[in-house]
Amino acid sequence: MPWSAVLRGMLAAGPLLAVAVAAGRASVGVVAAIAAMLAGINDRPGGRRVSVRRIGGPAVAGAVGMVVGTAAGAYLGGPGLVAVFAGLGLLAGGVSAVGPVASAAGTQLLVASAVGAGMPLPEPGWVRAVAFLAGAGWLLALRVVLPTPGSFGAGAGDYRFDGERAAVADVYDAVAALLDAVGTERARGRRAALTAALDQAQDVLAGPRLRRYASSAAERRLHAQYAAALPLAEAATALAWAGERVSARAAEGPRRLAAAVRGSTHTGPLPAPCRSVPALRALDDALLHAAEAFDQADGGDLHTRRRSAREVARIVFGGAGREYGLRVALSFGASAAVALALYHAHWYGQHTHWYWLPATAVFLVKPDLGPLASRVLCRAAGTVLGALLFAVLAAVLPDPAGLVALVAVSGALIPVATRHFAAQTAVVTVLVLALVMVGGEPQASVSRIAETLLACAIVLVVGHLPMPGKRGGTVRARLTAAGGAAYAYLAHVREHPEDRARRWVLRREAYRALAEARTAIALAAAELPALARHTEGTDEVAALLERLVDTTTACAVHLDDTGRLTPRHTERLAGLLDELAGLADMPETVDPRGPDRRTLSA
Repeated sequence: MPWSAVLRGMLAAGPLLAVAVAAGRASVGVVAAIAAMLAGINDRPGGRRVSVRRIGGPAVAGAVGMVVGTAAGAYLGGPGLVAVFAGLGLLAGGVSAVGPVASAAGTQLLVASAVGAGMPLPEPGWVRAVAFLAGAGWLLALRVVLPTPGSFGAGAGDYRFDGERAAVADVYDAVAALLDAVGTERARGRRAALTAALDQAQDVLAGPRLRRYASSAAERRLHAQYAAALPLAEAATALAWAGERVSARAAEGPRRLAAAVRGSTHTGPLPAPCRSVPALRALDDALLHAAEAFDQADGGDLHTRRRSAREVARIVFGGAGREYGLRVALSFGASAAVALALYHAHWYGQHTHWYWLPATAVFLVKPDLGPLASRVLCRAAGTVLGALLFAVLAAVLPDPAGLVALVAVSGALIPVATRHFAAQTAVVTVLVLALVMVGGEPQASVSRIAETLLACAIVLVVGHLPMPGKRGGTVRARLTAAGGAAYAYLAHVREHPEDRARRWVLRREAYRALAEARTAIALAAAELPALARHTEGTDEVAALLERLVDTTTACAVHLDDTGRLTPRHTERLAGLLDELAGLADMPETVDPRGPDRRTLSA
């Protein structure tokens, strides 16, 4: 139960709205509460400093959307407004393909532009933008300043880095879990869990001011502890590749290291594993290195590469960005056109909340929230449940004090409800309907249900429309990146086996790219058959690339110990490269050329 996030949610939207109502500026409070609600959705577990980017970046995009939407609503008619919305959707959709933070920024840009264009507020655009930033900034301040429960206990360390400590400790626990599973069917899943733990720790430590050269002793210690986990992860992966069981003693050392990270204590004596094979010798050496790094705490490299502007542009304008951008543009523009047509036909009566329709379509069209049919059904079910619940509560709660309290309670429930899209939709529906009533409009549960169902229909149609180019662009783009990273990693191990620092950078990049590809493939496979068929066979490619990276890691560990590869290593590499080359009918997915197999044994 994320009690800290629950407390932040309770102290964010509700109190902001209460202060604005008391000051006679309810409309400003509504905008600030909407921003706090969206920031609460992005308030995920992790370090405090990485939350600055995770919450602050989308908030800035939302403020821009508020200004653009307000101006477009004030100066453009129906066709012009639809064109602006479609253009914003194309931009936001393309940018969303870059990553989770960019996706959240694109969402808030579009939602805020719809609210700015349609919500009848007396304030000019810049005031709305300031209120939006204030709402998100208030929750961000709570995230950075408030301590977590138990953070001041004995041995807890600097509470500002509790999220970073937890992420690094999880890496050591994942190494231990993989060592326990070596030689069993669980090893593959445990290796994937280790990749996820390393990705999470790398992201958390790479937050603002947690760069390669840390400024405080606590940061330097965390960097050293993370860097010391990389050779342990490499040795554990090599043991899993070999498939021979190891003693339980091998996993005891990483578990003690995990406890030392969580408690900010010294490691104490670490049990040494048997040094009978190269991978076990590498594990023993890595444990010794970790114990030394923990004591010295002199910092360490995060072993990550930043995306260049050219790489980001390639993603935005590549197949995934184009396909996603077109679908968002069509959904956002079409829903705005339908909403404005209904508004001019007086379908909304005397109230002007037509902006709900395009804002709802924004959430529905996002593929990172689940398969299309699943998220449409969850959105519909959650909206009906939330609207009916609010209708009951609105009949008994006093206005506005009861509604303000309902906003506070809903804000507290958001961190829990984000675990399921239907639950999140229900909570957000209650919160939004309460905000609308505080803003001066009557209870609108029935129209909220109708608009959501209409948005679901629009997104379902757009989601199944044929697009220019080959379908499954996101999956193919992820696989292309994974293939390039896997081959770069193999080439470096073959050509420069002594450069371990560079090797760890490429290894991390290869496994991260594979994890992203696996996620995209699993999501596409869960779609309806009309969409899922466009990515058939990609799971086989990902499995081959995964085995290639695992084998390359085993080769690297063996080269460190003996300086040469065994026939088992070279034959496995050659076989995998041959299998990948046999997939030449999918040239846009992976490059089947790779390193020349004839030079692998040299």
